[in-house]
Amino acid sequence: MTLEIHVALLVVLAAIILISGLLIGRALVLRAHRSGDGGAGGTTASGAGPDSTGPDGAGSGPGQRTSSGEDGEPPRRDRAALVVNPTKAGADDARRLLLRLSREKGWEDPLVLETTVADPGEGQAREAVDQGATVVIAAGGDGTVRAVGGALVGTSVALGILPLGTGNLLARNLDVVLDRPEWALRTALSGQSALIDTGSLRVDPDGPARTFLVMAGIGFDAEVMGTVNEDLKDRVGWLAYAEAGSRKLLGHRVDVTVTTDDGEERQAKIRSIVAGNCGRLQGGVWLFPDAEIDDGLLDLLIVSPRNLAEWVGVLTSIIGKRVRRGLHTATLQGETFTIRASEGVEVQVDGDAYGTTDFLELAVEPASLYVMRPTPDIKRRIRREAFGLSTAGGPYLTI
Repeated sequence: MTLEIHVALLVVLAAIILISGLLIGRALVLRAHRSGDGGAGGTTASGAGPDSTGPDGAGSGPGQRTSSGEDGEPPRRDRAALVVNPTKAGADDARRLLLRLSREKGWEDPLVLETTVADPGEGQAREAVDQGATVVIAAGGDGTVRAVGGALVGTSVALGILPLGTGNLLARNLDVVLDRPEWALRTALSGQSALIDTGSLRVDPDGPARTFLVMAGIGFDAEVMGTVNEDLKDRVGWLAYAEAGSRKLLGHRVDVTVTTDDGEERQAKIRSIVAGNCGRLQGGVWLFPDAEIDDGLLDLLIVSPRNLAEWVGVLTSIIGKRVRRGLHTATLQGETFTIRASEGVEVQVDGDAYGTTDFLELAVEPASLYVMRPTPDIKRRIRREAFGLSTAGGPYLTI
């Protein structure tokens, strides 16, 4: 047999093997597809978990309704609720924008509820849950986000965020875009749902617990929150906190006892104690470089400078992300902390003043709140838009 015949036979044999492999592979794919549609091993849209990915590259989200109605009724459609602070710039635009985006997605027209001085969002969020909202979007500052998020703790309804405030701290820590309302709302409607921890605090051993989402503390930071000039904050944003802080740097230190969840006690003279559920502040500053929003732990920062020169050391430690071994600072991690002070000190909860106390109990509530975060695809599209590039293609055709 000549060499040419050998080569021809090898080519024919290779072709037969290739074709056989393709046919077998196609059969396996079809079988898997049929199994996924109705078999026990498949995951249907109506049975997707809260971390699953929808057809547009977004998380299906807890509470999404995709099943058909019973007794011949039409299927129930998803519906967003907007809990909005009407005093914030952009509140009216948010209503119109959410209505358009909801209709683009085929959702019901959104439920819109305004906050009031008496109720900054908790009652409105509970009403939205009672009315069957798929996602409840807090449109406002950190106070609105905390109130709405606190009402959603322990439910299967996710928190979306439209940042309209000065700090927008939870939005920053969840990578929700701050200056593009449409993308923030798209994230709320079509992002990835995720479970995060929340924090709780008591200022009375027998009193009720209050939820915080980002940070809570006593001392210097609370004094700043209580004395910030609101008019200045409206004009220059978060820099108003720096101005208020400069007026409070030289306050006196307070004796405290900090008790951790394992019973260990630590005595300190402090200017401030801050508990963090997550670590990012404005301006790219990380107050808690080791903090994770879903690690089941709180991070506690103890700040104890005696004078202006030692405050420089504190600032250096924070900017250099070395607070764990920083100058005039100490950090702890744990599930609960109890703080007893020798005198009444001011308290802040997610940037809002919360009175004074000589007792503070802090605890983490692990995996207690669903939130909507941007998917990698949403982040990519936001970056492309920022550089003036096309975001066409996929589900986001209207920019």
